[in-house]
Amino acid sequence: MTDIYAFLEQNDITYQRFDHEAVFTCEESSKLPDMPGADTKNLFLRDKKGKRHMIVSVGHEKKVDLKALGKQLDISQNISFASPERLLKHLGVTPGAVTLLGVVNDPDHLVEVYIDKDLWEADALRVHPLVNTASLIIEHDNMERFFAATGHKVNVIDVPGS
Repeated sequence: MTDIYAFLEQNDITYQRFDHEAVFTCEESSKLPDMPGADTKNLFLRDKKGKRHMIVSVGHEKKVDLKALGKQLDISQNISFASPERLLKHLGVTPGAVTLLGVVNDPDHLVEVYIDKDLWEADALRVHPLVNTASLIIEHDNMERFFAATGHKVNVIDVPGS
């Protein structure tokens, strides 16, 4: 697993760090002290055959319609949550720590990145640094720099809600 802090420093990506108790859900994270940046909900998904893997990031309050999302992403079969084993294999994280920063552990670019347009327009994002015991606040331009450094294309879409 990549040392995320070393990666961020090597690529001149600045951030603010907030350490906190472990959080596993958006509900738990909403009880943390106020922090700047848009709070994110990150879904690690796969197609039915397990050939496509996606991380989808939306604002923490948004409920995602997976069926409509599958149609939007041109996936003919249903999409579902990927297993903890796939999550560890592709992003190097465990459940509760799913984060956009996980693509740093995907050098083969097997994971597609989708970010809700409303979230992408935020000045800064609040993301886990590969563990759920801290949050990093990363400004928009630094998130762009992060994805450029990993070589991942960011697909900004209007993620369908339910």
